[in-house]
Amino acid sequence: MTEQLPATSVAVLGTGIMGSGMARNLARSGLEVRAWNRTRSKAEPLAADGVRVTDTPAEAVEGADVVLTMLYDGAVALETMRRAASALRPGTVWAQATTAGLEALEPIVAFAREKELALIDSPVLGTKQPAESGQLLVLAAGPASVRPVVWPVFDAIGSRTVWVGDSAESAAATRLKLVLNSWVLNITHATAEAVALAKGLGVDWQGFLDGVAGGPLDSGYMRAKSAQVLRGDLEPSFATKTAAKDARLIVEAGERAGVRLDLAAAGSERFHRAMAAGHGDEDMVASYFASFDGEAP
Repeated sequence: MTEQLPATSVAVLGTGIMGSGMARNLARSGLEVRAWNRTRSKAEPLAADGVRVTDTPAEAVEGADVVLTMLYDGAVALETMRRAASALRPGTVWAQATTAGLEALEPIVAFAREKELALIDSPVLGTKQPAESGQLLVLAAGPASVRPVVWPVFDAIGSRTVWVGDSAESAAATRLKLVLNSWVLNITHATAEAVALAKGLGVDWQGFLDGVAGGPLDSGYMRAKSAQVLRGDLEPSFATKTAAKDARLIVEAGERAGVRLDLAAAGSERFHRAMAAGHGDEDMVASYFASFDGEAP
């Protein structure tokens, strides 16, 4: 059996909020990086970090040891890989990091099998800042034989990789990501609603923070997100419209499993109300605005 060597080159397809930080860290780690984004102008700043920006997905993946997809959803990831198909070599490792959901993962697995790609289902947990600092949590399921190939990639983008299965077909990584995301989205909504209620009742938010300080109800994440709302800083670390997509995937996964997810469904509705009010491109804590029929205080 031929020894699988660590990757020296990687193609990054999708350089949005998350993908751009990942591409920079890959280049800084010494890997040869080529990147493609649907809107090329969003990828061009990466050239200053040594990333070669390409015009097409096929140009990006040609000769790459690993192809990393970090796109909006599973359908876009698959469509992009189909555009790159002519340049994909059998045996190439495909690290699919998009949160695709269970239904969309099935045609991704089929395409990888058809093109003889070594697919690793590898969604990541984290937002803009962890992506930029290489501190994402990588959840991975894929063949043990290709783990030596992909380790330099996962090591560059994440602080830790958790392997949860030997086959992408098991969807073990995607299933775990959906559970983790359900918790993150629910705590985001809980924070947004508590701030909104405090505003409505005229309660000083510092009193709330003092009340939970140091106890089991305290949360660094809650503090960070509530501070964003209160200072009016909604620069997205994870956009509301993307969170709405993930909420839909969570609800759908629950339906497939026969699990009723009332909070996730209500949270999805909150995200859509925030989007309708013009906050789709802002941070997902813009769920706050869904608490008000008129202008938010």
